[in-house]
Amino acid sequence: MSQPNVIRTLALAFVVAASQLNAQAGSRKPNALDPAAIRNPKTLAEKRAVLNNASLPFWTARAPATFVADMETSKGKVAIQFDRASAPVGVDHIYNLIRAGYYDDTRFYRVVMGFVAQFGVAADPAFANYWGSHTLKADPPIDKNVRGTLAYAQFKPTDRSTNVFINLRDSPNLDTLGFTVIGHVIEGMENVDSLYSGYGDIPISDPPLGDPKRMYRETNKYLDKQYPKMDKIIRVTIRPASSTP
Repeated sequence: MSQPNVIRTLALAFVVAASQLNAQAGSRKPNALDPAAIRNPKTLAEKRAVLNNASLPFWTARAPATFVADMETSKGKVAIQFDRASAPVGVDHIYNLIRAGYYDDTRFYRVVMGFVAQFGVAADPAFANYWGSHTLKADPPIDKNVRGTLAYAQFKPTDRSTNVFINLRDSPNLDTLGFTVIGHVIEGMENVDSLYSGYGDIPISDPPLGDPKRMYRETNKYLDKQYPKMDKIIRVTIRPASSTP
C-alpha cells in the first residue's frame, strides 16, 4: 500500500466525522443530570452525561503513569497497557474516553489481515460525531509501530480524536508518517489476530462498496446490518492499579 493510501485509509473515519458531521457537535442537549459533580461515572446515565459535555472537569483528568485497560471482545479478552510518558496527550484522552464508556458496544469496523484492526466509532451516533470533532494536540513519536502497539488514526498528527488501531505487524512506514504509539497489547493478542477480517477496507470505502457517511449517521444499526460478521467490543474498563503489572 502506498503512503498516500495508508494515510487516507487510516484517517478516513475521522475525516468523515470532522468534515461532514461537525455541525452536530454544537447541538448537544442539556444533560438530565448535573454532570459537574461527576468525577467517576459508573451508571449509563452518568457516562452519557460526561460524554455529552467535553468542557467538564472530568475530561482534564490525567492518566496514571501506567495503567491497563481490559477490553472484552466477541473473540475474547484483550489487555492493553498504556504508558503516559510515551504520549501524554493521547493517553490522557483515551483514558478518559474509556472511563466514560465511549468504546463500550462498538465495532472493529476495519480489520485488514496482517496490517491493522481499527475501532473507535461510538455506539451512539451523536457521541461518535461529537467526539470525532474534538481533535488533540500532537504527541511527538517515541515508540515504534510494531506488532501489538496502538495508535490513533490520523491524516496529520493534530487530527487524532477517537479512532484507534492495533498494529497486526511491524509497520515502520507508520513511524515515518508520524503515527504516535499510545499503548501496546500485553494479553490476548491471539484474540486480536482472530478478529474477522473478511470485510477489510470495505466499510470505510466510498459507495457503492462502503458508506462511511452512513456509518457515522447510524453506527451500530448500519454496521450490524451491513456487516454481520464484524467483531464487537463489549466493554473496556480500567484495571485497578493494584492489579496492574
